[in-house]
Amino acid sequence: MASLGYYEILIVLGVMCFFLLSFWGIVNGLPWNWPLVGMLPDLLLHVRRFHDRCTDVLGRTGGTFLIKGPWFADMDMLGTVDPANIHYIMSDNFSNFPKGPQFMKIFDILGDGVFNSDGDLWRNQRKLARLQISHQRFHQCLVKTSQDKVEKGLIPILEHVSIHGLVVDLQDLFQRFTFDTTFFLVTGYDPCCLSSQLPDVPFSKAMDEVGEAIFHRHVVPKCIWKFQRWLGIGPEEKLSKACKTLDCIIGKYIMTKRDELSRGIKMEEQEDGVDLLTSYLKEDEMEGLKCDDKFLRDTILNFMIAGRDTTSSALTWFIWLVSTHPIVEAKIREELKDAMPTKEANKWRLFSVEEVGKLVYLHSALCESLRLYPPVPFQHKEPLQPDILPSGHRVHPKMKVMFSLYAMGRLKFIWGEDCFEFKPERWISERGIIKHEPSYKFLAFNAGPRTCLGKEVAFTQMKVVATTIIHNYHVEVVKGHHVAPNVSLILYMKNGLMVRVTKKWS
Repeated sequence: MASLGYYEILIVLGVMCFFLLSFWGIVNGLPWNWPLVGMLPDLLLHVRRFHDRCTDVLGRTGGTFLIKGPWFADMDMLGTVDPANIHYIMSDNFSNFPKGPQFMKIFDILGDGVFNSDGDLWRNQRKLARLQISHQRFHQCLVKTSQDKVEKGLIPILEHVSIHGLVVDLQDLFQRFTFDTTFFLVTGYDPCCLSSQLPDVPFSKAMDEVGEAIFHRHVVPKCIWKFQRWLGIGPEEKLSKACKTLDCIIGKYIMTKRDELSRGIKMEEQEDGVDLLTSYLKEDEMEGLKCDDKFLRDTILNFMIAGRDTTSSALTWFIWLVSTHPIVEAKIREELKDAMPTKEANKWRLFSVEEVGKLVYLHSALCESLRLYPPVPFQHKEPLQPDILPSGHRVHPKMKVMFSLYAMGRLKFIWGEDCFEFKPERWISERGIIKHEPSYKFLAFNAGPRTCLGKEVAFTQMKVVATTIIHNYHVEVVKGHHVAPNVSLILYMKNGLMVRVTKKWS
């Protein structure tokens, strides 16, 4: 009962401050540091526009701002988009800024996977993952899987909705596409989520519920979400059920794969490549890692969350930006036309991985979309030891350091006066090649030792899908459809992307 009373007092204080803020406003546009509850009321007041609030506050304060949490909750957080700070944290003093124990508690569902671990465990997993992802057999699997899923999954649906003049949610299609391809690349099995029936897929739904619950853990004090977990209510109840679903399904596929390999079923890896689960089970050297079911479960889930959510988010924002910027769309189509034989220019056509890899303007447009709408809009670190950042701000082990990738792409002191414009040309050098931007300025694929291993995988899939749609179809957003980012770990569109699709070629 004492715990319940404490919880109720916190809620009353939060509600009181919420209404005070609503009526009195905010001093100089910045959060007010209230007694006892710190800046939590401002966070709750603006939670539905969290990313834009970060942009506003960090823009007003030169790129770095200390967010004070409730005095009892250890929620102090230094928000920064200063490239010098990010370079220092992600590269120069990397060892002092691990994911940290609090990160592992918030993301406990990921277990000891590569995205959740630190130290030797992380180094060994990353080394093994890099070896597998860079292998030719995985590249073969990536190419065939992506092209097959476009041809046999995405195109039939686009053809159907275009013929019948139907409205379709492209965000949903892209989520299904990346779920199927990622699941096959990781496990070797196709869940057939992208089919004409658009079936409900328990695994995919469970992943969505995990994302919502983990974001909830970011914006409320730890004592609250732990109390909810203890009672089995709210987001924590959904998270618990989602975890059971994921564990059950992953366990089934691990058992099936082990059985296939033990019975000597021939894996067709010569021509079509091989999936990661098969590679891990057949790996002789595991870099000191024990290839038991828990390790495989954590590995599969980490790769699924990284591959499915981020790429589908990037595709959704990219197609929306291109469809609403006719000049950019025309330039991409012209580049595609120049890349193919003249006799094929005005015909239905799919593009090979080799062809799309040479398209400079398309690559630039994708980078520009990722700058404005990074799939992972924020991340945080915890210092092991007290430190002073290049900006002069002090940090200590009981606070987090948060980067807002969404805000980074919208600040003039980083990207110039035209930072809000969708302008692919900013990525092209005078020599007509891709201009390199340092990762601590363009953080969509992380930076330093934790730079994303799947960067080329993501670009390959995005280019195969994007060229198919842009060359063969015209996409028009439904009139009156409101496009806005959601508030979650992954930057999806809150209301989906409702469009009509028409064929360009008969």
